[in-house]
Amino acid sequence: MAHRIMLIPAGFGVGLSSIALGLVHACQQKGINVGHFKPISQPARNVRSQAGKLAHTPTSDSIALSYVEQQIGDGHHDIVLEQIVENFNLIDKAHDVVIIEGLIPTTRQPYAGRINRDVAQALSAEIVLVAAQDNDSVEEFEDRIEMSAETFGGIKNPKLIGCIVNKINSPDKDEFGLLPRENEFNQEFDLTPLINLSIFKNRHFDLLGTVPWEMDLIAPRVLDIANYLNADIINSGDMEHRRIRSISFCARSVGNLMSHLQPSRLIVTPGDRTDIIIATCLSALNGTKVSALVLTNGYVPNDNILSLCQQALDAGLPVISVPWDTWQTSRYLMSFNPEIPQDDVQRQDKVKEYVADNLSSDWLTLLSSKATITDKMSPPAFRHKLTELARQANKLIVLPEGTDIRTIKAAAICVERNIARCQLIGEKETILRIAEQQGINLPAGLLITDPDNIRDNYVAPMVELRKAKGLTEVVAKQELKDNVALGTMMLQLGQVDGLVSGAVNTTANTIRPALQLIKTAEGSSLVSSIFFMLLPDQVLIYGDCAINPEPNAEQLADIAIQSADSAIKFGIEPKVAMISYSTGTSGFGADVEKVAAATKIAQAKRPDLIIDGPLQYDAAIMENVARKKAPDSPVAGQANVFVFPDLNTGNTTYKAVQRSADLVSIGPMLQGMRKPVNDLSRGALVDDIVYTIALTAIQSHM
Repeated sequence: MAHRIMLIPAGFGVGLSSIALGLVHACQQKGINVGHFKPISQPARNVRSQAGKLAHTPTSDSIALSYVEQQIGDGHHDIVLEQIVENFNLIDKAHDVVIIEGLIPTTRQPYAGRINRDVAQALSAEIVLVAAQDNDSVEEFEDRIEMSAETFGGIKNPKLIGCIVNKINSPDKDEFGLLPRENEFNQEFDLTPLINLSIFKNRHFDLLGTVPWEMDLIAPRVLDIANYLNADIINSGDMEHRRIRSISFCARSVGNLMSHLQPSRLIVTPGDRTDIIIATCLSALNGTKVSALVLTNGYVPNDNILSLCQQALDAGLPVISVPWDTWQTSRYLMSFNPEIPQDDVQRQDKVKEYVADNLSSDWLTLLSSKATITDKMSPPAFRHKLTELARQANKLIVLPEGTDIRTIKAAAICVERNIARCQLIGEKETILRIAEQQGINLPAGLLITDPDNIRDNYVAPMVELRKAKGLTEVVAKQELKDNVALGTMMLQLGQVDGLVSGAVNTTANTIRPALQLIKTAEGSSLVSSIFFMLLPDQVLIYGDCAINPEPNAEQLADIAIQSADSAIKFGIEPKVAMISYSTGTSGFGADVEKVAAATKIAQAKRPDLIIDGPLQYDAAIMENVARKKAPDSPVAGQANVFVFPDLNTGNTTYKAVQRSADLVSIGPMLQGMRKPVNDLSRGALVDDIVYTIALTAIQSHM
């Protein structure tokens, strides 16, 4: 898993892409195998279609911003994050470090901060703010950084590791906009006030780079301005290579024009001012390499004027024409953003070298040492892993509660997204009517089975399975009227690969037939359960919160081992905390002794697993508490698998965390069964059912 650094802008116009280029280059210079990832492609403000609207071309590994806005507007925020995780995974394994470029806030996208926060959490990335001081005082700049940091949990958030300050000592723009006049800024700048800001005294938040403003780095080509304005090309000249470092809007007499004819300056004038056009061409012939002439109002010089200027045109002077008057043209030019086009390789090389030279060498050295690390798995990453593993499994999952609206929607989603093949058990006409009323599109591959048409097929097999218990045909027929029992028989006979129920039925109604007909897997002494708790920045596993009321020490040890093995199967490196009301030897009592004994048994059975206890919940999950209560524990402060001492504690804790934190929990997922049967909460949402189906499909493949 690559080490992830997400660059997030702290304000407008901070030069985020330039910093991303420079950081990637600096990592390459250090010999780091580094990748660059832009989750969301943002409209380039300097590219206009013929209709005057902004256009953009998403890259292969990014999502179009228009799609993101549509999905979030429709309430599908999680789908967007999963897609980003999926795209990220295409480059993650191929690199030791990945630089993630955040969304840039604009007046059209003021919500960028919220999206950047969610993406950073989804990708489990460390966050580096990128800021520009602009005209702020040092105190105002510090306040702005602190306010930006609040979106991501504040300066003390360990994931928020520092700030890169860009465009230091940048001058004001020219009075007409776009670019400053040359020689109007002081090259010397004292960095001491920035370095001494109190925010950088925080041990988690560092000044990671100070990049002074440099005119050459923002100078666009004439070609870029021509494309931006959709200008008509009168003479292309050397427009692909000439750069613009300042602008003059000229409607003055020739005598007053001469001081404005400077190298690398764009001259903007009405197209009927032949005197200014000729004077500019003469100046170009005399060695003053102005960038280009922009002629406004749609006026184009006649052939006689162009003939007089031919030598200057042949020498490379670009001349372009726009339909607007000078005032409107100035407005467009003031809106130009000096971002780097993909084909401007020369400028890209300058920028990345310059930025790399101004980043903290200590930080880059630290990145080299962190080139390969294991990090927490975020909920979107976990959900994406579920769907990918389920697609690979390609299993058939039976859903006995086929007339439940949520179940119908979930089944349709799973089939449409190829997560699993699904079979609804229920009266077909009823299911079709509900789907039509709810506007649910039922994919062609979704199976619908009327239980009345198949029930008799399972009477004899059920009697045979339970003959030792004295089951009669009459009782079997009665039990098979329950669609959960019917679905369980289909699973037992291998006609389906897994079963999901519980949106309507109780946990007992879902699990009882499985315990009677499926039974425990070979080598398992009991059936237990886990919940996947999807916290904002990571996934935790809770067990057992649904099955065993009062497990003894041996059973508790087996629950811990089963839970750890389940974590491994789903890509989570387990650190198992055996939860108690006491940490270590600080407390006494039968309950504490049971947890201590269970810990020793589990450690002896599976020395390859990291298991520790007894641990209080706060000591298991909070690093600062762990340092005080269990400083030598390999689990304390880092736990991701929590094994509770009994059902009362586990069920109460999972519901309290789920409801108080308003988070998604997936499960309970049963462990130790010969074939996968999984229960739902009766308050389950459609997404909960979808991911439980995915879990079940994966289990049946393992």
